[in-house]
Amino acid sequence: MPAPAQHRIIFQHIDEPGYTNDLACYVQHGGYEVMKRAYARPPAELVDEVKKSGLRGRGGAGFPCGVKWSLLDRKSGKPIYLVVNADESEPGTFKDRYIMHQDPHQLIEGIMITCFANSVKQAYIYIRGEFPHGARILEKAIAEARAANFVGPNVLGSGYGCEIYVHRGAGAYICGEETGLIESLEGKRPYPRIKPPYFPAVLGLYQCPTIVNNVETLCHVKYIADVGGEAFAKIGTPNNTGTRILCVSGHVQKPGYYEFEVGKITMGQLLNEVCGGPLPGRTFKAVIPGGSSAKILKFGERFKGKRKVGAEMVDYDWAVEDVPMDFDSLGMIGTMGGSGGVIVMDDTVNMVEALANINAFYAHESCGQCTPCREGSLWMKKISARMVHGDARPEDGQLLKSVADQIAGRTICAFGEACAWPTQSYVAKFGDEFKGYAEAKKAGKPAATTLV
Repeated sequence: MPAPAQHRIIFQHIDEPGYTNDLACYVQHGGYEVMKRAYARPPAELVDEVKKSGLRGRGGAGFPCGVKWSLLDRKSGKPIYLVVNADESEPGTFKDRYIMHQDPHQLIEGIMITCFANSVKQAYIYIRGEFPHGARILEKAIAEARAANFVGPNVLGSGYGCEIYVHRGAGAYICGEETGLIESLEGKRPYPRIKPPYFPAVLGLYQCPTIVNNVETLCHVKYIADVGGEAFAKIGTPNNTGTRILCVSGHVQKPGYYEFEVGKITMGQLLNEVCGGPLPGRTFKAVIPGGSSAKILKFGERFKGKRKVGAEMVDYDWAVEDVPMDFDSLGMIGTMGGSGGVIVMDDTVNMVEALANINAFYAHESCGQCTPCREGSLWMKKISARMVHGDARPEDGQLLKSVADQIAGRTICAFGEACAWPTQSYVAKFGDEFKGYAEAKKAGKPAATTLV
């Protein structure tokens, strides 16, 4: 079956000739019209539309957006805040950056609809420190929107007011975790908070009820407010509604960003048809489907089990190429859709050296709050670096796995899993390479394209 065509909603105007990121161009293409109509509706009705849409967060966890909104403590008497997670720190992910660079007013419109629906008076865009140009674009776009009365004390004469502020981070991966982000936004060291009691919906920014949503997620909110929750739910597949932006990098002929209905395209269609297949003379070896923290998949392995289709449970027997690109299907085979960052590796990559590169990243990015993560990520880095640069031993793969097993599930936030899952999956899928690494290196086998 041929790959489906892209279904561009969020990226409708990205890369469109003549389309610019200023207000005049956005308004010319129908910008802020959805917001005008949304402000004429009861806020609770908008929240209900998002619930009916089935929209799941696009930042990595895939938690239902409408459910997150419904958990807000609206009776506390405290102000409610919206925090936009524009940190995009997951390696292999670059979709949010393009939204902010090329279509920032789409994000602002989604923010203002979300704020109106949830009685938010202040919103903060927390943007990654390595995105200085994106921060400047957003500041300019917010100023344009404020001057046109789309943001500010009395939006469109409705009597409702909301301000948006841009806050630049300092480039820490841990700030992609919502409570670590909130701590940083408050001016503190970004140590993730213990949940419970610090669920952002109850005790978030400044100990007030807080919504934390991803950039792509908020752009979908604008579309849901336009077409309605039921219409949005018909796009994609059950429990995986709407579209998903997939960021493909690595060893394919046409890397880039692609937007498809969730679950309507398989891994094989994406890599072989959309992305042009492997580089000449090479074959696919492995793929990470949801950013570097997702467990790796090995080409040639098969997955068997049962899955729910409608009201029935049906058998599935998939090769990697057959796996639908949705949250649930990837979860069933032991990995995750994550942030949509698809990283492809071909037969030139040495998996020991690839893992050493990832381990060095996570050891650097650990916030250091939890001992298993702080010490364990550093041990994994040291072991894999020793293997690459000096003394590799046949038992090192199992030693790495043993360290990883003592991290996952033993930390305050999911960073423990983020740094442990790559090691666990690389050793499980490519154990022979770890056992024979020293001899292969002595024999002069090809090295990976990236080294620590």
